[in-house]
Amino acid sequence: IKNVIIDESHYFRNESTEMYDKLFRICSGKRVILVSATPLNNKPMDILAQIKLFQNARNSTLPNPKVRDLEQFFKDLNKKFNGKNRQDNKEEYMKIVQENAKEIRENVLQYLMVRRTRKSIEKYYSKDMEKQGLKFPKVQDPVPVYYKFDDKLDLIFEETLDIITKKLKYARYAPLLYYVGDELSITEQSQKNMKGFMKTMLLKRLESSFYAFKMSIDRFIGYYEKFIAGCNDGKVYISKKHLSKVFEFQENDNEEAIEKLINDGKVSWYPVKDFKSEFIGDLKSDLEMLKYIKKLWDKVEEDPKLDILINILGNDKVLKDNKVILFTESAETADYLERELNPLFDNRVLAFSGTSDKSLRKKVLENFEGKSRSKKDDYNILISTEVLSEGVNLHRSNVVINYDIPWNPSRMMQRVGRINRVDSKFDKIYIYNFFPTAKINDNMGLKEAAEAKIRSFIEMLGNDARLLTNEDIKTFDLFSRLNSKESVVGEEEEDPELEYLAYLRDIRDNNKELFDKIKNLPKKSRTSKKYDENYNSLITFFKKGKMRKIYQTTPEGIKELDFYKAAEILKADIDTKKEKIGADYYIHLDKTKKEFNKLFEVELENDITSKIKMGKNEKNLINYIKTIKQNERRLTDDEIEYLEKALKLVEIGGVSKNTIKTIIGNIKKIKIDRDEYGAPDLYKIYYEIKKGIPYNLFQKLEFKSSADVEGRMEIILSEYLIGDNNG
Repeated sequence: IKNVIIDESHYFRNESTEMYDKLFRICSGKRVILVSATPLNNKPMDILAQIKLFQNARNSTLPNPKVRDLEQFFKDLNKKFNGKNRQDNKEEYMKIVQENAKEIRENVLQYLMVRRTRKSIEKYYSKDMEKQGLKFPKVQDPVPVYYKFDDKLDLIFEETLDIITKKLKYARYAPLLYYVGDELSITEQSQKNMKGFMKTMLLKRLESSFYAFKMSIDRFIGYYEKFIAGCNDGKVYISKKHLSKVFEFQENDNEEAIEKLINDGKVSWYPVKDFKSEFIGDLKSDLEMLKYIKKLWDKVEEDPKLDILINILGNDKVLKDNKVILFTESAETADYLERELNPLFDNRVLAFSGTSDKSLRKKVLENFEGKSRSKKDDYNILISTEVLSEGVNLHRSNVVINYDIPWNPSRMMQRVGRINRVDSKFDKIYIYNFFPTAKINDNMGLKEAAEAKIRSFIEMLGNDARLLTNEDIKTFDLFSRLNSKESVVGEEEEDPELEYLAYLRDIRDNNKELFDKIKNLPKKSRTSKKYDENYNSLITFFKKGKMRKIYQTTPEGIKELDFYKAAEILKADIDTKKEKIGADYYIHLDKTKKEFNKLFEVELENDITSKIKMGKNEKNLINYIKTIKQNERRLTDDEIEYLEKALKLVEIGGVSKNTIKTIIGNIKKIKIDRDEYGAPDLYKIYYEIKKGIPYNLFQKLEFKSSADVEGRMEIILSEYLIGDNNG
């Protein structure tokens, strides 16, 4: 295999997962293409993890020496957030986000990424689309659907929400916050995160369906009772072993897999005496609260949300006349809706979740996939969890119902993306969003009541509200975001790169004489024109090997321009007058030359470890390899060659962090024997290293040790800009 194409590559933004580690090995030495609509989720390190699938972290092939050590470059960007809080330092925080985005775009992504928006494709490739009979359907404004609680039900709902967010301690899911022994090393923050996760999961189940919530409460009660029984026998069971897997599922929003793993996973046990005395009390308090919630909800038989769904499915013309995709975050909600709806809609309702088998997936594609070879019409309504929100086309439908609140607007965009396809037969896309409301008083409408309910969710969750959505959304604008067509379609500003490419393509195809003239322009071409600033300036385009940079002189100093900003300034009408180049042209040119040459003063030394800050595990592994190599007289030539390559690979960042962590963990478990002369037998360590770093990973050593910036510096073109103060 020479090429690896990874769709939805944002699933691999976390290096600590087993899934990432396996893909890292597959990609080693291959040409890799990553496809994603949302490559950046929370932080700059999300981007780094994906880039490391095809770049050596500490010896990249990117042109700018500033990013030769990608690991350090991204760590430095991340450090800017130290001590900054998105809530308390909003303005400063967002400024850092913007500055980091600019740094990543100009120094990394411009050399790696091709970005296209639908709006730009429609504008600049309209003729191509027309020839192929392709079009994007028009997304209509989302329709809010409100389900109302009566006074009694609203009181139960609010009291339950208060218990979930303020009274439950979630002690069963964060036992290490009570641990006073000295054997465990799981961080306090990871346990706090687990509490927050379980809290938001319960809230989501409550909002998803009363049925799913009741099932969750029953499970919680059962798990607590078993856990407390273990504590009464003197044993506290902790699923430490599966914590990294929990984080992996959390990264992929697979809540049900997390819940199952936490509660059913293999566990270790520790003596109850090693835990604070209040631990048992908090467990029992939680259990009593859960039983009280169960008692409250045992009285609830009505389901106003289901009633509204049945009503609109049977009476709304759009929903009656088209196939419908309904999304929920809970598999139990999906199964419940399938059972309730099928008798009412001629058994033409199909539910699909992560636990469904392949035969069911085949039915989904046959009935809802636009290009299925075997098209059938057995089902009109598909109910699915997030498992079908990415990677599947369902465009025999043009209607999406969000039965749960899609707290993260990008999730809604992914869901609608299943039917918003360029080869859809439909002209319009319809979206229906469900929102809960309390009983409405005289001064409050449906919209305001729904906003109030959403606000109460978020505010009652407090700091854990960030687990609902990874975007910076205020409580008062989430509702409007979820009901905005722009949020569903996604980022739809025009792509300036396509604008200029289309412009050049037009010249190439329709004005060959001008195109040839441009192509044959000599290097160092220069010109001058008037400029709408109050100072004289120079824009210079430099090239050295693969490195390309554009600089502009300003009164404050030298400013680097990206291609789009430079193109905007350089753009001229056919009747723009050419001006005389100023006498200080060479002074300006010398300043930009010096700025460009600074880039090449920052190259890495031959001994890469002398300048690079490595993690503890990496340093330990390097020391192990060097220690084994010192005993060369006992090694074969092949073993020495292997160790030299392994050492180099670790130094340049060609081994994943998870693999290094595993190797170090395995080495620490080894009992080191000594030979007849009393020297330590290092072969066991050697074989652990060899097991963790197989030969196929050495393909990464074939990457160039540095980017191609060889050759002389070239000035491609420059333009002298005459400011208004001279005109």
